[in-house]
Amino acid sequence: MKLSDFDFDLPEHLIATRPARPRSSARLLLAEGQGIVDRHVYDLPQILRPGDLLVLNDTKVIPARLTGTRTRQTGQGEAVAKIEVTLLEPAADGWQALAKPLRKLREGEVIRFGEALSAEVAAITDGGLRLRFDAEGDAFDAALAQVGAMPLPPYIASLRAPDEQDRKDYQTVWAARQGAVAAPTASLHFDTPLLEALEARGVEFVHVTLHVGAGTFLPVKVENVATHRMHAEWGEVSEEAATRINAAKEQGRRVIPVGTTALRLIESAATEEARIQPFAGTTEIFIYPGYHFRVSDGLMTNFHLPKSTLLMLVSALMGMDKIQRIYAHAVAEEYRFFSYGDASLLLP
Repeated sequence: MKLSDFDFDLPEHLIATRPARPRSSARLLLAEGQGIVDRHVYDLPQILRPGDLLVLNDTKVIPARLTGTRTRQTGQGEAVAKIEVTLLEPAADGWQALAKPLRKLREGEVIRFGEALSAEVAAITDGGLRLRFDAEGDAFDAALAQVGAMPLPPYIASLRAPDEQDRKDYQTVWAARQGAVAAPTASLHFDTPLLEALEARGVEFVHVTLHVGAGTFLPVKVENVATHRMHAEWGEVSEEAATRINAAKEQGRRVIPVGTTALRLIESAATEEARIQPFAGTTEIFIYPGYHFRVSDGLMTNFHLPKSTLLMLVSALMGMDKIQRIYAHAVAEEYRFFSYGDASLLLP
């Protein structure tokens, strides 16, 4: 399997820079068996069956993009330079982060992010750095909320800057556990009226947590996709969630993750016998064609980047030929792509 097998042409105007309003008015490509039908997300109560179990990722995105300044003494006095920082994940002593420009930073320097927050450069790492902030716990969260911006994906950030509206738009309505630096974007289509309609239909929900990392946007650089090394992300499936997923499988009800993050997590927690075990830790699971799905009976997901691991995942679920037909249809019908774009419901 070659990387070029997962390439396709996408016109730039199909990259969504804002979500649909209301959330559930986004278009929904329903691919069931060999059929492809154009619907909307608000049609889900008519599409899903009573007893279907939707697996929802309750991670909460932090405002991980920071703009700061560094001050250095020169022969002409103080020199102040602008620094752009994106937080990646907590480390034993601070936060792992990316910075631009990185090459000019030195260990021991202090970066100031306004009056509310500053950080010392504790270490320069391979391609990034570790920052030690001057606040911890609730004080750090409050300062970050004051000075940070939502970490929009590169393909949106290159078209426009994040703004205050993104604090709401780039967060699910059930977000609860802080720690992600990217949103579980298929879940962004759900609003309270839709959740209530699904509940009235008899559709059930269970929450798991996968803190989505910036690695989700890393390109695949190897031509032989089987040799690609996935990034690690921390996740948790509680004992209650595992029990409910196992009960659904035993009763013949469908388990449908909302988003590739939820799918990757429950497949990581699954045994060969197709049972979920409680799970807490990192996962580097890489799902590509040939993978045998143990628990997931379908997937609701957005439309993914060419040559991405997520396109490989949906190709594993539906088959490469079917995914090529689905994506050709989505482009021809001008579905909106990527994080703020439209959705698909994939039912093999």
